[in-house]
Amino acid sequence: MSRMFVALVPPPGVLEEVSRAVAPLRDAWPDLTWVEPANWHITLAFLGEVPDRVRSDLSTRLGRAAGHHEPLPLALGESGTFTGRGGVGVLWLGVREPGRLARLAGSVAAGARRAGAGEPDGRPFRAHFTLLRSRKGVDLRPLADALNSFESAFWTADNVQLFVSHPGPPLRYESVETYPLGKPAAGPRGE
Repeated sequence: MSRMFVALVPPPGVLEEVSRAVAPLRDAWPDLTWVEPANWHITLAFLGEVPDRVRSDLSTRLGRAAGHHEPLPLALGESGTFTGRGGVGVLWLGVREPGRLARLAGSVAAGARRAGAGEPDGRPFRAHFTLLRSRKGVDLRPLADALNSFESAFWTADNVQLFVSHPGPPLRYESVETYPLGKPAAGPRGE
């Protein structure tokens, strides 16, 4: 069994833009739990613990789901906060073009469920790019306000990736398969 999720990863240039915007805040608020840049992504579907026996079917279905969606232009911008599971405060950047992204996320999640992986958590898809999580009860709104004018360059998302989560410390996410968008599902490309 492996803890898994499906996500999009912005290209290096966009990640560098985010890193430059966030660096002063990380320096000013070092006691918060900032997501490491190597772990930055946009989650499409959290699958939880995935049994090894469903991996082959999962791979086929994720490739098929991705193939039914054309590449899409995305950008990061507009920051905000919410309270996640267990009362954890989250600082995030929004994703521009959330309608098409929500359809892609729905297809990926449905394919995973058909393969026997992932259970819906009952919450609607909310496209976001997590920057930090805090259990300290700190008001994160000043951080969101500081990033509110941030807008990344647009990029074209042309694939989705299946990740395995390796608990830490440090927490590490490993991309194990890549599925192209807008192409017939002849099978996923491994990484």
